[in-house]
Amino acid sequence: MDNVKEEPSEIEEVITAIPLLAPAAGVPQIIADIPSFEAALKELALGTGPFAVDAERASGFKFSARAYLIQIKRQGGGLHLIDPIPFGPNHPLFLKLNELLQSDEVILHASTQDLPCLRELGINPKRLFDTELGGRIAGLPRVGLGPLLESLMEVSLAKEHSAADWSQRPLPQEWLNYAALDVELLVELREKVYGLLASANKWHWAREEFQAILDAPPSPPRVDPWRRTSGMHKIKKRNQLAVVRALWTVRNEIAQEVDISQGRLLSDAAIVEIATVAHTKTIKTKKDLERTLRPLGLRARWLENAASWINAISDALALGEDQWPQVRSDSDSLPPLKIWRERFPDKYAPLTHAKALLSAKATELDIPLENMITPEYIRRICWNAPKGDVARSLATLGARSWQIEIAAPLLEAALLETVPLAAPESPEPDEAPTQM
Repeated sequence: MDNVKEEPSEIEEVITAIPLLAPAAGVPQIIADIPSFEAALKELALGTGPFAVDAERASGFKFSARAYLIQIKRQGGGLHLIDPIPFGPNHPLFLKLNELLQSDEVILHASTQDLPCLRELGINPKRLFDTELGGRIAGLPRVGLGPLLESLMEVSLAKEHSAADWSQRPLPQEWLNYAALDVELLVELREKVYGLLASANKWHWAREEFQAILDAPPSPPRVDPWRRTSGMHKIKKRNQLAVVRALWTVRNEIAQEVDISQGRLLSDAAIVEIATVAHTKTIKTKKDLERTLRPLGLRARWLENAASWINAISDALALGEDQWPQVRSDSDSLPPLKIWRERFPDKYAPLTHAKALLSAKATELDIPLENMITPEYIRRICWNAPKGDVARSLATLGARSWQIEIAAPLLEAALLETVPLAAPESPEPDEAPTQM
C-alpha cells in the first residue's frame, strides 16, 4: 500500500445548540384577573433594567390584529403572561403597566409587528431595542429569534406554535410554555446584539432606527386596498376589476363584522378566479359558485356566504363602463423599472450607477442595502434628479440622518452619469409588482 500524504483539511467548528425547553423558573400562571395583574405590576416594579416584551396575535384566523397574549420579563421582576381580553384596551392596569414600561427600555423582536397591538391596549414605549432590526444592522445573515439565539447564545428555540390561533380559550399549556420562551432570554440576547453593534460602530445607527420606529405616525389608510388582492396580474380588463372590487369590499365588511380573517371567508385566489370568468359564465346560484371554485380545491367555508358573493357579482356586472375602476389609481407611483432603459434613458443611467455604488457600500459596511437606504428612495431620487439637494430630498422621503450621510454623496455622484452600466441579467429584486 502506497504511503500517500494527505493534505490537511479544514474542519469547521460545529456549534451544538442546547434546546431551550422551558423557562428557568417554570411557566407562570396566566394573568386574567385584577388581583393577579396588580401583583405582577408590583413584582415588575421591583426588578431592574429593561423589559423583554412580546405579543401573540391570531393572524390568519381573525380580522383584527389585537393581542391575545402579552409576555413580559424583567431581571428580578419575574416572567408574566397577561391575557388582555378580560381587561380590554386602555384598562387602568394597562395604563399603569405603560407607566412602568416607560421607565426603562423595552426590548421587542420585530417591533413593527407587535407595537400596533400593544398601542391598542395603551402601551407606548419611550425607549426601544429591536433585536431583529439590530441583528440586520449588525450584518447577521439570519435574524429570526430562533436563529439569533442559536448563533449568539448557542440555544435552540422551537417555533411550532408561531402560527397558532391565539384567540382560543383556554390556551393550551404547551402554547403558554412556547410564549414564555420568547422572552426568557430576550434581555441577554439584547446584550449580545448591542455588543456587535457597538464593536462595529453601528450603535448610533441602530439607536436612530429604533427611535424612528417609535416616532413613526400610523400608516394612512390605503387608497383602493382591494388592488392588493393576490393574483391581480391575471386581471386584464376593467370590468373584471369591478368584480374584484365588489367581492373584496363585501368580504372585508363581513370579515370585520364577525372578526374572521378575510382569506378564511373567501381566498384571494377565489376572488380572482370568479372575476376572470364572471362575464362568460353564469354565477347566479350556490351551485354555479361551487362549480366555478371547484378547480381551486373548494372549501366549504367559501360557500357559507354564497348569497353575499353572488349579490356582489351581480352588482358589479350591472355597472356601466363609466363606473368600472381605472386600470391604475396610484398617480404617485413611478413607471415600472423594466421600461426605464428604453423610455427613460436619462433616469435609467444614474439609477444603474446609484444601485452599483450603494450596493458596494452596503457590502463594505456589512449591512443589507434595504436597511442602509430604502430602494424606493433610490428610484425616486434618480427619477426626480434633485441636483445639489439630494440630502434634503432623502430627508423629505423619510431617510434617517445616518442613512443620508452615507447615501447622499453616492447618489449625487450617480446623478452625474449619462451612460448606463450593463443591465443585470436577473430581474430587479427590489421592485414591487405592478398593481392593477
